[in-house]
Amino acid sequence: MAASIKAAPSSSSSGKFLTLHRPRPLPPSKPARFAVGPSPARRLRSTISCTLTRDAAVRMDEPAHALRPDSFGRFGKFGGKYVPETLMYALAELESAFHALAGDDEFQKELEGILKDYVGRESPLYFAERLTEHYKRPNGEGPHIYLKREDLNHTGAHKINNAVAQALLAKRLGKKRIIAETGAGQHGVATATVCARFGLQCIIYMGAQDMERQALNVFRMRLLGAEVRPVNSGTATLKDATSEAIRDWVTNVETTHYILGSVAGPHPYPMMVREFHAVIGKETRRQALEKWGGKPDVLVACIGGGSNAMGLFHEFVGDEDVRLIGVEAAGFGLDSGKHAATLTKGEVGVLHGAMSYLLQDEDGQIVEPHSISAGLDYPGVGPEHSFLKDVGRAEYYSCTDEEALEAFKRLSRLEGIIPALETSHALGFLEKLCPTLPDGVKVVLNCSGRGDKDVQTAIKYLKV
Repeated sequence: MAASIKAAPSSSSSGKFLTLHRPRPLPPSKPARFAVGPSPARRLRSTISCTLTRDAAVRMDEPAHALRPDSFGRFGKFGGKYVPETLMYALAELESAFHALAGDDEFQKELEGILKDYVGRESPLYFAERLTEHYKRPNGEGPHIYLKREDLNHTGAHKINNAVAQALLAKRLGKKRIIAETGAGQHGVATATVCARFGLQCIIYMGAQDMERQALNVFRMRLLGAEVRPVNSGTATLKDATSEAIRDWVTNVETTHYILGSVAGPHPYPMMVREFHAVIGKETRRQALEKWGGKPDVLVACIGGGSNAMGLFHEFVGDEDVRLIGVEAAGFGLDSGKHAATLTKGEVGVLHGAMSYLLQDEDGQIVEPHSISAGLDYPGVGPEHSFLKDVGRAEYYSCTDEEALEAFKRLSRLEGIIPALETSHALGFLEKLCPTLPDGVKVVLNCSGRGDKDVQTAIKYLKV
């Protein structure tokens, strides 16, 4: 299993693994600020093990937002830090800096200014009038569909939100060498962009197969001054690129910051990336109140690692009357064995430093995923999504390559918006969702990226 690393035993007295008990429920986190706690670096030297016992099970009668995450970086039984000792200090340092900067007015002001003037926030909440008309039933009833236009951000996707914030954080840590992994190339482009903006060295790891199908983004990264390193091992896709990035980080941890692009990996990355994308949901709540005087009824987003979905969902997890729907890649079909539907067909395991649902065989080896979308072609998922699935707070479905391609064409022709193939999976699920919704229900779909990068792929399959 590539870069799937077991937790180290605790160095506390008996050498046994530390048992985690369910902590007291925490209040929902405030989107913009965090309480600054004691530095985890001070308690680092005794390695924390993340082995769970039955006591760590989540009680279903508690609100889903009670553990997000606990002090060990756990979302229920998911998450944690399954990493070598080499990275423990770097992760503790990162968590300390994250909490400290969350209460730093100067940092917050700088970040808000860049998001506004450089990224172009806030992104519109757009009423998709013709798409809404398309899903009306013969009696004229149907849901109202809105698109959260993350595709209009600088670089063309949501990824820039996290990349900007982590680059600023890296500067505060004094680290001038940046590494990142990328699948569809959008996170790689966002990272290369912010490194150019802040004068940082940038190295992007990308699967050789993804480099071929995302040649445009490879050129963009190189144009921005990044070194793009092809990864030929394994399936030569996102999983393998992530593994190589982790290996680089282990080797160069003193000088390097790893801008992980999704809500995956070891703690504090799932929490940190979620918070840097939480602006999506915060804006959505405010915009919905302005447009129709209430909240959305249904939120829909595609799921690979899950950053765009968590950015939208996080603000509303405590609103039990808002449905949260994630859409995975069903590839050639769930029964074909060629898909990336981790939450639908996966089993619990450890990959890239965290416990979550994974696509794996009976021996625990990672099964090669498949999706026409390079950004969803990943055999794992962020641990918080696994948690939200298990407690029943979020719903997860899937969409095939064929359905996504049809949705790619449909939105282009009905709204004049060419969506990313990742986003097209969420759009494709509307075919099944909309007929089940009452009249006037407000659906917000996260348009996580634009589809320029996918045109060469679509040409091979679509007749237009």
